Amino acid sequence: MTEPTLDVVALGNAIVDVLSDADDAFLASRDLAKGGMQLIDQEQATALYGAMGPGVEHSGGSAANTAVGVAALGGRAGFIGRVQDDQLGEVFAHDIRAAGVRYDPPAAKPRPATARCLISVTPDAQRTMNTFLGAAAEIVPDDVDADLVASGAITYLEGYLWDQPLAKEAMRRATAIARDAGRQVAMSLSDSFCVDRHRAEFRELVEGPLDIVFANEDEIKALYETDDFATALEAVQGKVRLAVLTRSEKGCVIVAPDGVHEVPATPPTQLVDTTGAGDLFAAGFLAGITSGRSLTDSGRIGAMAAAEIISHYGARPETGLKQLVSGI
Repeated sequence: MTEPTLDVVALGNAIVDVLSDADDAFLASRDLAKGGMQLIDQEQATALYGAMGPGVEHSGGSAANTAVGVAALGGRAGFIGRVQDDQLGEVFAHDIRAAGVRYDPPAAKPRPATARCLISVTPDAQRTMNTFLGAAAEIVPDDVDADLVASGAITYLEGYLWDQPLAKEAMRRATAIARDAGRQVAMSLSDSFCVDRHRAEFRELVEGPLDIVFANEDEIKALYETDDFATALEAVQGKVRLAVLTRSEKGCVIVAPDGVHEVPATPPTQLVDTTGAGDLFAAGFLAGITSGRSLTDSGRIGAMAAAEIISHYGARPETGLKQLVSGI
């Protein structure tokens, strides 16, 4: 087996985020589920964008954010995701390459447009996401670069993609390629509503081809249909090699073969926007374990990366993460 030339190869939605401040009344008036993510079509995206207040645009996408975070921490990362040959597609490709991530997008199709996520951020820093998947949802198994996947020590999958049948098959193909190359496979459960939609299949993945699963408290409880975190933790124990469970200000819990490891949260300098917190935590953890760090130290790197990302708007780092975690 050859040595990997990349630490992480991420497969996910290639999205440009549009963030705007909002209050609870704005969410209620449009029947938006606070703190969740729902899919919308292009017409709905246009209408919601017109109703939102002044916003800022950042390249995003959950797995793409993680790949950028790995690179910012000094790791070697690649990304697989589809954009359109349009302005936002050019923005996305430029941003992720400039961040040091290897990205060679599949040939563009005639339509639809590049994906965008409209994010309403309430004063409590909760983010409510409405996503037009556009071109991102058009990823198919043939878009998965086998050589790129095989070059990564860990293939990281974004749970959101499971909503699209062909994208689901692309994820299965990436998993098979990684397995055949003797690599590890990790996946984020992405969202509790996403878990509700695909619970049975997600359980099969956790108990089957996955080596590492990332989930927040709501997601792991949704996976095992319980309101009690301790019950969910017990349910996942022994099902997958590593379950990395984040709990916001309560820190994270890493469920491993040698027991349960708890890592405290790193307080942010200021709490502005929680968009991307889980993505950057995953980046820190993956960067840690691929560089030979212990599970606990990898969790600490993840916590520090998450703290940086929630201290400002957007899901891409604004501070040198490598220097930030150099003391660990």
